[in-house]
Amino acid sequence: MAAAAVTTALSTFHISKPYSITRNHLQFRTFLAYSLSSRSSEFTTPCDSPFIDNKFVVPWIEYAYSARHLHVTADSSAVNSPAKKKVRSSKELTSEPRYSKAARRFYNENFRESSSQRLSKVLAAAGVASRRSCEELIFDGRVTVNGSVCNTPQTRVDPKKDMIYVNGNRLPKKLPPKVYLAMNKPKGYICSAAESQTKSVLSLFNDYMKSWDKRNPGQPKPRLFTVGRLDVATTGLIIVTNDGEFAQKISHPSSGFSKEYIATIDGTVHKRHLIAISEGTVIDGVHCTPDAVELLPQQPDKKRPRLRIVVHEGRNHEVRELVKSAGLQIYSLKRIRIGAFRLPPDLLLGKYIELKPPQLKALGWGEK
Repeated sequence: MAAAAVTTALSTFHISKPYSITRNHLQFRTFLAYSLSSRSSEFTTPCDSPFIDNKFVVPWIEYAYSARHLHVTADSSAVNSPAKKKVRSSKELTSEPRYSKAARRFYNENFRESSSQRLSKVLAAAGVASRRSCEELIFDGRVTVNGSVCNTPQTRVDPKKDMIYVNGNRLPKKLPPKVYLAMNKPKGYICSAAESQTKSVLSLFNDYMKSWDKRNPGQPKPRLFTVGRLDVATTGLIIVTNDGEFAQKISHPSSGFSKEYIATIDGTVHKRHLIAISEGTVIDGVHCTPDAVELLPQQPDKKRPRLRIVVHEGRNHEVRELVKSAGLQIYSLKRIRIGAFRLPPDLLLGKYIELKPPQLKALGWGEK
């Protein structure tokens, strides 16, 4: 009888206005009106009746038929105990529905904001390379989405649903957590993962990667790469990460990050040398000038003069070219600062540290 009564009620039920879903507030708002020719006597208790205060109840949907009326949550407690209904705060009304598993699944599949992002951004977030390098991979036809070559970096994809391959290797559905490391690079290592007779800086992280599963159970391993490069003979600060967007921000000239080097000179440095370096030189067709040049005080344990040189262009071999154009020869070169982050003085060659929020903030990534 109860089922027949519900059928009768539904036959007289109509919607006066199309229902709408407000995604910004993450709630369902349904404007309902209905007319009942008669109400069955079978519904003798609030628990049995599908109506509360003349409103047709659908479980877990919130009704907001008027701002001047009470907002009623039609969950099981409201049906069983109408007296417990209360005015809900605006904070509660704008929260995501949190009721049955079926309700949450229905909401996530149909109304939740899509997790799709631009293909180039997804690749960079997965640690494939920097954003620009990922765009080049896409343009070169080395990326496929669901079996088809994709040449458009702006294509919207969802790594959880779409099959994305880069150079024949599938992108994992679950992306690894972001990793940010700072190393004191030793001499004789290159900043590249390409096969070469020269050892790569990334080989110094083998132990870190081997112990990844113990430290991060259930998390996929990140693909590490260096942010920018230091040539094989240069030592000092190098950032290693799997965050392509972070790498793009740090290494791109538009970021305006300055980089500080200590150049040990083989020979004597005169004032004319400092003037020549400060005037700059042409590198790759562009005239580059340093932000600062300074002759450091002589140290008792070091006979060779040292220059402090600050640049922001970040061009290949920029500091070496500046010193060479001034008629000087570099004995050794070390980078000690990027942006506001300075290489820890107690960090030995070949060792690294994980960057914490204050250190990331010094690199302009404090909100991450």
